[in-house]
Amino acid sequence: MKFCWTTITVKNMEASLKFYQDIVKLQIARRFASGPNSEIVFLGDGETQVELIDPGQGNPEPMSPSISLGFEVDSLDDMMNQVKQQGIPIHAGPIQPNPAIRFFYVLDPNGLRIQFVENIKV
Repeated sequence: MKFCWTTITVKNMEASLKFYQDIVKLQIARRFASGPNSEIVFLGDGETQVELIDPGQGNPEPMSPSISLGFEVDSLDDMMNQVKQQGIPIHAGPIQPNPAIRFFYVLDPNGLRIQFVENIKV
């Protein structure tokens, strides 16, 4: 068995796509209508993808504050500068719980915590 994707019900598909393409650097794998006013977009080129669903009706349920998606970056400092330049506030961090890892969080346009992680060679 393998993990396929994480589904996020979005408030605004275009704002979510901008975030995941411009900030997280995920590319659209496939995009299609899933009903009269709904749309699904899969992002990522690896084994695991992010699925964005716009149900086309009202606001989705609020995101749980205990769930986050983590993405590895080469340089945490560079990523922090990039999100700041895009006007995205740092939600928490940077945090370094041990010498081998550093990370920080931002919120995506839907309120989901996104963690950017730098693994440090020690």
